[in-house]
Amino acid sequence: MIDRVSGDDLMSLASERGALPMQVGAIMMLDSSAGLGPAGVVATIVARSRRVPRLGQRLVSVPWGCGRPLWCDDLHDDGSGQVESIRCPEPRGEQGLLALAAELVCRPLPRDGPLWRAVVVTDVGPDRAAVVLVHHHVLADGVASLAILSALADRTAMESGERPARHTSCVLPSRARLARDAALGRLVSLSGLPASLRRLSSALRLLRPLAITHASRSSLNQPTGRRRRFAVVETDLGAVALTAHEQGTTINDVLLLAVAGALHDLLATRGEDLDEVAVSMPVSDRRLASTTELGNHSGVVAIAVRTVGDPRALLQDVHTATRAAKLSPPGVSTALLAPLFRVLASVGLMRWFTMRQHLVHTFVSNLRGPDSPLALAGCPITAIVPLSLTSGNVTVSFTALSYAGRLTVSLCADPDTCPDLAVLTDLLGRRLTARADPSRAGHPVAGCSCRPSTPRS
Repeated sequence: MIDRVSGDDLMSLASERGALPMQVGAIMMLDSSAGLGPAGVVATIVARSRRVPRLGQRLVSVPWGCGRPLWCDDLHDDGSGQVESIRCPEPRGEQGLLALAAELVCRPLPRDGPLWRAVVVTDVGPDRAAVVLVHHHVLADGVASLAILSALADRTAMESGERPARHTSCVLPSRARLARDAALGRLVSLSGLPASLRRLSSALRLLRPLAITHASRSSLNQPTGRRRRFAVVETDLGAVALTAHEQGTTINDVLLLAVAGALHDLLATRGEDLDEVAVSMPVSDRRLASTTELGNHSGVVAIAVRTVGDPRALLQDVHTATRAAKLSPPGVSTALLAPLFRVLASVGLMRWFTMRQHLVHTFVSNLRGPDSPLALAGCPITAIVPLSLTSGNVTVSFTALSYAGRLTVSLCADPDTCPDLAVLTDLLGRRLTARADPSRAGHPVAGCSCRPSTPRS
């Protein structure tokens, strides 16, 4: 069987024309009070990675005319090359851990092997350790990333040394076979042309707000460099859900309004006024993914979030906008954006476009993680921090993940164009917790730090 990347996957590859790789990840915070042997954690991750076929495969480019890139088993891979253990760098604690995570996510993964790595980090603090997991976006989107995380962290995961059967050939098919398979794929695509045209029409309707409403000029849009740093805000998920329920909205609506409000407040400290924030938000066409069905199955929606007015009315406006966007089939925007991005990449204009776009101010992602606590190698996972990079001229972005009753939001910023990340982190914490949990508003979060990471050269 020839296992090729999908059209959605190609979009993530085409987008990788900036200073940073299209990589995502997560930090799993571990309670090591019962004892932690780094070698044992490494061995557990290596063993459990065999439950995910894609983690043992590499992405292979094919000659012109032979179709899309494909996945093949890495004959030299046993999982051990992707996992290592190190001590948390100074100043240790959350600050050192977040700085290390930023460095790992920004470091491109070698393309001659599986596109993931895991780093076991010891000595984060008293009875605290962590695992930083990083993978390329072409391997999995946000929903699929949760399937990988669960496979690695689940207590009931298979830990034997037996490797499951792969779904692709270990040997690269001949050029003739690849060309025949590509031609057959094109014929199949032609048979689905009417459905593709309907999908394209839906994409045009969904993305029309981006075409007619440009993001107002502000310091949120500046060309960014190669460095990133992370900061984290955490709050009680139940309290946020109660706030949303009382007003007939969703947790995602509350998050969007809090992010927009925090950005408005940040720009006010810079002497700027921004009454509406243009947000790009990914929407998946699946709620769950299995370890054998990874890849990308999502699109984006454009939301214009007003920041001035009665908070209840503003929240209702956000809810109306997100509900309207969700009426379109999830992922339809890829029908338009994927070909556009591939054309821009092929003519060398992708980086030029992303550095000069004024369609969105920021990106906001929101994932529903495990409801129940997980563990890894006998150590409870006390928190999960999502990691996602932003590139082009978007100076700061936000990724939220719910886990075991807590909502964790990570902020990713370019330290040169967003030097006041600590201020923004505090503003977002106050916006999120003021109504959800007033007793914690403005205070450091539990499990991770509200402080941004220190940039590392």
